[in-house]
Amino acid sequence: MNIIKEYWNDFIFLFYPEVCRACNRPLSKNEKWICTSCLLDMPKSDYWNNLKNPVNQMFWGKTKIEFASAFLLFSKDSSYRKLIHSLKYKDDKESGINLGELYGKEIHLNSKYPTIDYIIPVPLHPKKQKKRGYNQSECISKGLSKALNIEYLTDSLVRIVNTSTQTKKHKDERWENVAGVFDVVNTNKIQGKHILLVDDVITTGATVEHCAMILIEKANCKVSIACLARA
Repeated sequence: MNIIKEYWNDFIFLFYPEVCRACNRPLSKNEKWICTSCLLDMPKSDYWNNLKNPVNQMFWGKTKIEFASAFLLFSKDSSYRKLIHSLKYKDDKESGINLGELYGKEIHLNSKYPTIDYIIPVPLHPKKQKKRGYNQSECISKGLSKALNIEYLTDSLVRIVNTSTQTKKHKDERWENVAGVFDVVNTNKIQGKHILLVDDVITTGATVEHCAMILIEKANCKVSIACLARA
């Protein structure tokens, strides 16, 4: 039965091969979601090994963040930008999980992150999540959780105001747009713990900073930040 299934899968792959999510070239039989070439050329930042990295410096002299970094760096025309776009808007949850796992392995091997108790994704408003069907930051958190063997929580940090997108806003507008939109519930589990706060793309840091502020205020947490990419 397994042999028949394998032959059938080979037949399907021959006529309908999967393609790399970054470059769109057909994948070989042993490749999954991204080709070996794109995997090796992935623009990793190495920020997780550097206390003076630009993402960590965003918060210096402001909110008390233990450590912050981003996994990928990419330009506007980068082929890897498609991975983020597909994750956010095209139901490509698999890429988010896989990229989160790759990021987690790098953090696990060698990083400046202190010991983490829980992973928490930046939440979407329930209306937006219902419309999209998933939270991309939660997908990334699943991958990080798998690699780091740390539980991720989706019932502690909530979004209580449905704001407009941050994409075309400048720095001050981004800050104002997310002021007062997050809250912390079920604080008993995370009280005094060290939280790894996860988001997809960091630009000015306004969203994750507001999330960190409310976690610190309401649950007396320590907060570190891990973003998938720096724009």
